[in-house]
Amino acid sequence: MPTEPNTGHRPSGSLNLFLLSLFDGLAVSVVGFATVVYLHDGLFPQRYIILFLLLFGGMAFFYDLFGIYQTPRSFTQSILSLVKAWIFTFGFLLALGFVTKETEAYSRLAVGILFTGGLAAQILVHILFRVSREWLKTAEKTAPALIIGTGELANQIHNRVHDNPWIMESVVGAVTTPRPCADDGTEEPANENPIGPKVLGTIDDTIDLVRKHGIRTIYLAVPLDASPAIEPLYFRLLDENVNVHWVPNIFSLPLINHSIRELNGLPVITLSETPLVGLNRVMKEIEDKVLASILLVLASPIMILTAIAIKLDSPGPVFFRQPRTGWDGKVFHIWKFRSMRTDQPKDDKVEQATRNDPRVTRVGRFIRRTSIDELPQLFNVLAGDMSLVGPRPHAVQHNEEYAGKISAYLARHRIKPGITGLAQVKGYRGETRDLELMAKRVHFDIEYINNWSIGLDLAILARTVIALFRHEAY
Repeated sequence: MPTEPNTGHRPSGSLNLFLLSLFDGLAVSVVGFATVVYLHDGLFPQRYIILFLLLFGGMAFFYDLFGIYQTPRSFTQSILSLVKAWIFTFGFLLALGFVTKETEAYSRLAVGILFTGGLAAQILVHILFRVSREWLKTAEKTAPALIIGTGELANQIHNRVHDNPWIMESVVGAVTTPRPCADDGTEEPANENPIGPKVLGTIDDTIDLVRKHGIRTIYLAVPLDASPAIEPLYFRLLDENVNVHWVPNIFSLPLINHSIRELNGLPVITLSETPLVGLNRVMKEIEDKVLASILLVLASPIMILTAIAIKLDSPGPVFFRQPRTGWDGKVFHIWKFRSMRTDQPKDDKVEQATRNDPRVTRVGRFIRRTSIDELPQLFNVLAGDMSLVGPRPHAVQHNEEYAGKISAYLARHRIKPGITGLAQVKGYRGETRDLELMAKRVHFDIEYINNWSIGLDLAILARTVIALFRHEAY
């Protein structure tokens, strides 16, 4: 599952995103102040200061969770994330108000106007910011950039710089580099690129091109084995007024929560890392325990009725236990409501349920279609074996079968398995009839691990409720 390089995190982009956050805060402040003063006859009651402090504290927390001020992938996505974060911020304020019994101290009209007006003002800020960035790029008020290298990585850099309005650069072209030596010791021909950035010359022309086009940024899109050709050029570039960035070609690898950091001044590129450590792990645990407890209380009447229906429908136990592979490859026993007959011949092979499977009972067909059979896994969550959201746990036998066939298959075990997951809300639930379907499921599992956040978990839980009405399982 190749992951494309992220060339969007640039100093200029960071400054612009900081300015965007500043304008968001200013927009909310103006709407809030004007609303309160208007509704209170020109006065600003002191109690509203506390409300605004809590509001901005909630914005800082939830906007970070939803990645509002990270480089956006698309304008639509950034607006949707903004709306979600704003709703969660106000949900936090309302919950806090009910707990402290302070809701009566504030004008409902003022709060309502602040919610709608504040959101509208922020959306307007984002639209104006986006339009201004696009205009500046169209007007070519950007810093010229040059790419050294002409392979697929150079294409990716060119496209990312061109498509991202937060990066105030324009790629004027690229220069070719010699390939590694062939087996006979001769130098292979330069890697010409028929598509992507325009090829302006060879690496030997770099300094002349920098001066001719006023280049301000250079991207090195070359492999490590090209360093003998790059090193002398780099020292010459130090005498020019250019920023030099190396984009390592590591993105053909299945990356897990990759990042760049420093180790006592030594740059380190992390290719694979478990995302749920430290504070993230604590937050995930709290989310699981609190929500699982609430859901268990709410679902208890359904669970009791289901247990009675199973006993009346067919002989056998109410619950079904099966060993599954969980976090760090450890085996645990998953709990489900029994949905199949117990008079089947014993077989060591674990077979997935299929459509119109004769082993499924009448009650079993209903509880599988509505996913009621999964409710006992709330006990697994409370026991610490599972999470509410995560990669679905597969049977031990299936893990052994697919581990050697699908790249990074076992990377799913870097976090706890879940009752639902990103793959499931994307439509990959139930039987996996072929290897391609399983590979797709693993792809979305890895995507979830790479992009985990509390906001993503809540979004998946909400989409799971919607998906239940589609009756895709059997």
